[in-house]
Amino acid sequence: MAKRKKQSKKINLNFLSDSELLDLRMCDLGLSIPGTVVEDRIEQLYDELTDRGIAFRPHCWLSDEWFSPDGIPGIAIPFYLAHPRLMRLERKQVLDVEGGTHDWCLKILRHEAGHAIDTAYRLRRRKSYRDTFGRVSVPYPDYYRPKPYSRSYVQHLDMWYAQSHPVEDFAETFAVWLRPRSRWRTQYRGWPAIKKLEYVCDTMRGLKNRKPTVSSRIHVDPLRSLKKTLREHYENKRAHYGLEHPNFYDRDLRRLFSDKPEYAKNVSASAFLRRIRTELRKSVAKWTGEYQYTIDQVLSEMIERCRELKLRLSSSEPDTKRDVMILVTVQTMNFLHEGHHRVAL
Repeated sequence: MAKRKKQSKKINLNFLSDSELLDLRMCDLGLSIPGTVVEDRIEQLYDELTDRGIAFRPHCWLSDEWFSPDGIPGIAIPFYLAHPRLMRLERKQVLDVEGGTHDWCLKILRHEAGHAIDTAYRLRRRKSYRDTFGRVSVPYPDYYRPKPYSRSYVQHLDMWYAQSHPVEDFAETFAVWLRPRSRWRTQYRGWPAIKKLEYVCDTMRGLKNRKPTVSSRIHVDPLRSLKKTLREHYENKRAHYGLEHPNFYDRDLRRLFSDKPEYAKNVSASAFLRRIRTELRKSVAKWTGEYQYTIDQVLSEMIERCRELKLRLSSSEPDTKRDVMILVTVQTMNFLHEGHHRVAL
C-alpha cells in the first residue's frame, strides 16, 4: 500500500505574536492569491487591459517583493498583501506597506504590467522604443539622481521613478496611459514626455488583440520556494533602505535648539523630536516620496545628536515643529539629489 503523503497543518497567522511570525520561513506561511484582495486588484488590472483592447494577461504570483523578471511576462507580488496580519507586521518592521491601499496597489500593478507587456511583445528590441526611451543596455543603477522638475518624464510612482532607467521610463509611461480616465493629453500638454505617451498609445494600438510573442508562465522566486525566515527577510530589507549618512546635522540643530543655561529647564530637544517623530516621518514621506524607514533614520540620527549635545527647546513648540519639518525635508531632498536614491521596484 502506498504511503499517504503527510499534509502540513495550515498555520493561523492571526494567533501568532510578532516574534513567532518572524521565526517562520516564508515558504511555511501557506499563502496564495485566490480569495484575497490581491485577487480582486489583479482582476481590475485585467479589466483595464481589456478596456484598452490588449489581449495579454500577465500571470501573477506571491514572492518577497514587487518585480517583473527579465524574460518572464509576469508579476511577482509581495506576500504581505495577501494577509492583513502580515501587512501589520510589515508596517512595524519597515514603517510602510508598499501597495497596501487599493489605489497604491493598482498603481504598482500598472507599472509592473508595463514591464510584463514590454517582455511579452519584446518591445525593447524595437529601434523606435530605444529612440524614445533610451538604450536598455545601460547598467541598472543601485542609486539614481532624480531631477524633480524635469518634464521629460511622466510622474506616476513616487520618487520620480521614471528617471531611474529607460525600462522604468517605459513602464511608468505605460502606467499613466493605462489608468482609467487618464487625462494624459491634457496633463502633459507641452511636456517633452507627451511624445513618450503618444508612442505608448500608438504601440498599444498596434498590439490590439495580438497574442504575445513570449508566453512563459514561469514563477520566479515564488513564496513556496523561499526558505529564509521573515526575521532574515526584514533584516535584509532594513539594511537595503537604511542610511549610510554622516553626522553633519550639528550646525542646523544648534540653530533650532540651544545648550545655553537659560534654557536648561525647557523640554529637551531629543524628547521633543521623539514625541513628534511619527508625524514628522509621515509628513516628510508624503512630500518627498521617500521611504518612511529612510526618513526615520535621519530622525534617529538627529535625536541622538540632540541628546549628545544636550540641546533644549529655545523657541515655542509650534515654531520649532515647523522649522524641524523644513530641516528634515531639506535633508531628505539632499539625500535624493546627491544621487543616493535606491532603485526599488
